[in-house]
Amino acid sequence: MDKSFFKKVENKTGLSIDEIMNLANALTHADFTDERQVRKIVKKVSQIANKPITKEMEEKIVQSIVKDGHSLDFSKIEKLMR
Repeated sequence: MDKSFFKKVENKTGLSIDEIMNLANALTHADFTDERQVRKIVKKVSQIANKPITKEMEEKIVQSIVKDGHSLDFSKIEKLMR
């Protein structure tokens, strides 16, 4: 793949390709019914995105994901963060 594509992604997101790939791998293989695993992912995404969240918001996001259990609904998470 064209290296300039990766450079554009890095510039746009502020993340290294390694960070993006690690996050994608974690999401791909995550058990969204495991609260501890979901909590780790939520914290990591918050950290990578440089968007701190309160414990209350973290709890809402985690419970929402665990409740659904089978998938990650980004639109639902986005609504919770507003």
